[in-house]
Amino acid sequence: MPRIASSATSVLIGHVADHTSTIRVGAGGIMLPNHAPLTIAEQFGTLATLHPGRVDLGLGRAPGSDPVTMAALRRDQAAADRFPEDVLELQGYLSDESRVPGVHAIPGRGTGVPLYILGSSLFGAQLAALLGLPFAFASHFAPASLQQAVSLYRQGFRPSAQQEQPHVIAGLNVVVADDAEIAAAELRTTLRRRARWLAAGGRPLTDDEADALLASPAGAHVRQMLTYAAVGTPAEAVDAMAAFAARAEADEVIVALQSPSHEGRVRSLELLASAMEAAGAHRSDAAGAHRSDAAGAHRSDAAGTGPAGVRAAVSASAADGDRTSERVSG
Repeated sequence: MPRIASSATSVLIGHVADHTSTIRVGAGGIMLPNHAPLTIAEQFGTLATLHPGRVDLGLGRAPGSDPVTMAALRRDQAAADRFPEDVLELQGYLSDESRVPGVHAIPGRGTGVPLYILGSSLFGAQLAALLGLPFAFASHFAPASLQQAVSLYRQGFRPSAQQEQPHVIAGLNVVVADDAEIAAAELRTTLRRRARWLAAGGRPLTDDEADALLASPAGAHVRQMLTYAAVGTPAEAVDAMAAFAARAEADEVIVALQSPSHEGRVRSLELLASAMEAAGAHRSDAAGAHRSDAAGAHRSDAAGTGPAGVRAAVSASAADGDRTSERVSG
């Protein structure tokens, strides 16, 4: 895919990690049927050794390629059927207990790189629940089963050494601009491009022809892929993200930037980050004022609660906001 530079995922992660210092970086994700688990363990074990505590590893089951590409990768179609076993083997290499006697990932052994199961169907949800791993659902392009998948995952979750509680990440399409009409126009351009690519087989279409295709039954799939989207001004996008997270019962939201140009995607991210930071500061101030009043009324006679109590409350809220912003940015 010419517009997606993800064929060497671990190389890109290393590049981003080298040029940043606090955000978490990771794969969203590695299609494990295309790789040997030991190879991925060595790659991500090396990354985790170079950047301790900052690397995540998302794993998907889809081969993500056609049969010709699969043959070029020296893989076979049955590889996807071994996905659960391959995840466990990979997890073993990254722990201190390899499942293959005498074989260890170096670097990798003992790094405990956090694993996430990615999915666009119910299979991934059930596997993540069974293994006690976080689950990320690809609702940014496969929205139909989002709520059913999340429900299955939460109901079937079994605590593990990595994860005591279920943790859901949901994908959301985002187009943010200074003006809502500009954002809507950018989304329309992206939809037209997808119509030409997915519904018209790459044939050149005028904008009117693309719009007609999108409005037809043949274009329904393209429209449906963007069911969940936050489009508009920064404030509107933040509100839409909050509503989506609540609907999806998501602990985190991963954003898929859909502006048609690189500059537009960068601008979307800048505007969204600034709006989230402002919203987090507002919540922190409100929480600090609320908690200080309550704490003062409850503890003034015994402890004389004053400004220190307010600062502690604000600091705790700000720290929570920083973690959320860093994961979304990363």
